[in-house]
This record gives sequence, structure tokens and C-alpha cells, in this order.
Amino acid sequence: MARVCEICGKGVQKGNKIETRGKAKYLGGVGTKITGKTRREFRPNLQTVKVSNGRGGNVHMRVCARCIRSGGVVKAVKQKPFQLPT
Repeated sequence: MARVCEICGKGVQKGNKIETRGKAKYLGGVGTKITGKTRREFRPNLQTVKVSNGRGGNVHMRVCARCIRSGGVVKAVKQKPFQLPT
């Protein structure tokens, strides 16, 4: 599925783009007027991330930024951390 987070299922939402003109009342005008409404899409911020699954492998997933920030997904380690010889 395109444009959908594979963790939380967040997808495209529909909304309106509202166009206004005029000067606001508090600035000395007669107020702003709505001159047009058109439909638009609000798309989620999807990132392709390499995720480590529980079995020791890595998988590419399309995940929204909120799931990455909240810890809903564990990123794969690119390079093993350096350890001193014992």
C-alpha cells in the first residue's frame, strides 16, 4: 500500500485549502474574506527505514516520522560499536 505507515497505518487525509484576501480588522481593514476553497491532500511524513526484526535480520519499511520518534520501531545498527580488546 502506498503512502501508508506500516506500523500505525497513518495514511493520506483529505482537507480544504482556503484562500483569503483583504486586510484584517485589527490592522484597520474591513476583515478578510474567503475567496476560494479547493480540496487537497495532507500526506504523512513517511521515511524508508532499515528496521531490525527480532530474528537477527533487517527489513526495509515505510514508517511515519512519529513512529520513529516515539520508539515504535527499532532502527538497524549500521556498524557495531567499537569495543576495546580485553
